[in-house]
Amino acid sequence: MKDEKEISPSVISRLPRYYRFLCELHKQNAERVSSARLSEMMGLTASQIRQDFNCFGGFGQQGYGYNVEQLKNELAAILGLTELKSAVLLGAGNLGMAIAGKMDFEAVGFRLDAVFDCADGLIGRRAGLHTVSDVKTLPAYCAAQKPDMAILCIPGEAAPEAVDTLIGCGVSSFWNFSHYDIRRRYPAATVENVHLSDSLMTLSYIINHRKAT
Repeated sequence: MKDEKEISPSVISRLPRYYRFLCELHKQNAERVSSARLSEMMGLTASQIRQDFNCFGGFGQQGYGYNVEQLKNELAAILGLTELKSAVLLGAGNLGMAIAGKMDFEAVGFRLDAVFDCADGLIGRRAGLHTVSDVKTLPAYCAAQKPDMAILCIPGEAAPEAVDTLIGCGVSSFWNFSHYDIRRRYPAATVENVHLSDSLMTLSYIINHRKAT
């Protein structure tokens, strides 16, 4: 396998899609799949798929295609889904409650271990399988449990202090819904920013463009 530093971000961004489609094929008891069939399912060219897989050594056999279960397992290992990473969630409002209660974290390589908030009305409530803890206890929790990642479902104005605390506790990976630019202050942090409004604006542009043509 090539050094991960050499892998293009665009290739990495396609890996979860490959994995999802392979999981669907596996559920259908498919034993093998060709790059041509995958290209039809995913809207990519067969050449692009082969190039992407070759970044990790290639998994297919000429004239046979790919073994679905084997390729699914290989991608799970590459994506780090075979060993669960611990996560904490900050912000038990509507979004945080929905994520804590509905998200299947273990299917995507994580285990949600704790939920925190600062609001008296939310502390002590249930968020999925967890009881919301006072965010004041976060440093002690991190010192004891050493979570791998933090999910930020908090307002942007609350994020700087929360991120400072988490970085100080050794947590430097974030699934960030707060709209706070973490990497501007902490360039070495690993951040996946989620802007739901950006997706809608992109959709708005596409709809508007289609109407104009």
